[in-house]
Amino acid sequence: MALFALQLRFTDPDGRMQVRPAHREYLTRLHQAGKLLAAGPYADQTGALLIYDVADEAEVREILANDPYTPADVYEIASLQEWQPLFPVQPA
Repeated sequence: MALFALQLRFTDPDGRMQVRPAHREYLTRLHQAGKLLAAGPYADQTGALLIYDVADEAEVREILANDPYTPADVYEIASLQEWQPLFPVQPA
């Protein structure tokens, strides 16, 4: 397994709010499955940071393809990088 840090930049604030409930339900399922370690928007609501625990980048991209935000076209990927934390993320 590998950790990936994904930074999103929101491109359609109004459209995002329409699909946000479905997006958050999706993230909850990923978190419960152990695939999503941390997630949340930036304080200024311009984007978000998500930390995934997955097999590889292809799995992250598959997860994104199934996210309700994707067909709504409300974000762009600012950065997607494999992450090697100095201090591991602790499960909630």
